[in-house]
Amino acid sequence: MTAERGVEVDHSTLHRWVLSYAPELDKRIRPDLNPTNDSWRVDETYIQVKGAWKYLYRAVDSIGNTLDFMLSAKRDGKAAARFFRKVLKATHPQTPRVITVDKNAAYPVAVEALKGDETLLAETQLWQSKYLNNIIEQDHRHIK
Repeated sequence: MTAERGVEVDHSTLHRWVLSYAPELDKRIRPDLNPTNDSWRVDETYIQVKGAWKYLYRAVDSIGNTLDFMLSAKRDGKAAARFFRKVLKATHPQTPRVITVDKNAAYPVAVEALKGDETLLAETQLWQSKYLNNIIEQDHRHIK
């Protein structure tokens, strides 16, 4: 691959650079991200990655700011709990006051497990409504 400045770099070299420098960039940029609010919308959709179907879990706040995302081979309570732990561990989101999800039965199981081990506050409410999740549902259009 030839760059506009005449430097030739192989695609595998670029891939190695991404794998090497992306975690450091993520660590440095996260604190400067816009603050999010305490009303979360969470949903999953299926996408094809290298020929295999995976579930893409995504969380946004009520304005539409992305909180985090995760690819998973399964769509169950363990995957949902793992995703919630990942989002809660990030530095920029506020602890949620309310989490709005669709009617997927895995979400109540995951939220109860997180409340049980005190990863999630007991006051956090879980709302199951497919209409309140329109922000994230419409955003899936760009992914598919």
